[in-house]
Amino acid sequence: MVPPFSGLDDIDYLTNENIMDVDYLPPHLIIIGGSYIGLEFAQMYRRFGSQVTVVEKGSRIIQREDEDVSSTVMEVLQKEGVIFRLNSECISPQKQGGEIVVKLDCKDDLKEVRGSHLLLAVGRTPNTQNLGLDKAGIEVDDRGFIVVDDKLQTTVPGIWALGDCNGQGAFTHTSYNDYEIVAANLLDEDPRRVSDRILTYGLFVDPPLGRVGMTENQARESARNVLIGKMPMTRIGRAVEKGQTDGFMKILVDADSKEILGAAIIGLNGDEVIHSITDIMYAKVPYTVIQRAMHIHPTVSELIPTMLGDLKPL
Repeated sequence: MVPPFSGLDDIDYLTNENIMDVDYLPPHLIIIGGSYIGLEFAQMYRRFGSQVTVVEKGSRIIQREDEDVSSTVMEVLQKEGVIFRLNSECISPQKQGGEIVVKLDCKDDLKEVRGSHLLLAVGRTPNTQNLGLDKAGIEVDDRGFIVVDDKLQTTVPGIWALGDCNGQGAFTHTSYNDYEIVAANLLDEDPRRVSDRILTYGLFVDPPLGRVGMTENQARESARNVLIGKMPMTRIGRAVEKGQTDGFMKILVDADSKEILGAAIIGLNGDEVIHSITDIMYAKVPYTVIQRAMHIHPTVSELIPTMLGDLKPL
């Protein structure tokens, strides 16, 4: 997605695609967008040796996540030297001499960031506009995503849409799962559905974030009776042993059904550990199944049963 910034025509800006082709080190990389793509590249290029500034329109980064997750990720990156400029409501990039200048406030010229290169990381749009879908009678929504049913069939029988273009997920694993759903329906007479899957994904900064199901904010907004468990990585022996104690684990449980509603693990091996919770959620069994399981010591996963043994009302 390329925002309609007036000065972009004069700038050789980078996107999440062409930044993979650079063979140089940007002295100062300005990243517009404080979400998943922007943050992963921010840490990457900071570790390569670039000065990095992240410009974010909102009051915090990764706003779809809970506030504690957002603040923890930001603190981790700040400790590595990444600079954040939040609440940048009026963003305007310009080329001035040999520099790129990003204005952060349309009413205050002093609020700006000067750097050598610019990365746009404000989201992605489906490239469906040139496929001639209208000629085939295939519907798209107002954002350009191909409309599909629960089995990923389009509005034209016999035509299916897989991957990011269908708006059902924007991850490699959701695209692969799309393939499995379509193949099951087409070849095996197995009526698999998109609605059967549970949202799960990772943010691959270091330490990584593993996420599944509801956020804490979503749980609060629901009418459910919710329990929460939380544990800092400083309590986890494997994290202490490796000297990587940033982050925490958090889990949400329906107090009535005893089923797990969601979890966030920001910390050592969080992107791997989250699967033990994901699998329990797919099994639709009470949280006590994993709480009473014996986990290997010393691992990050061993503290999940302990955390589940100390649930409190949300």
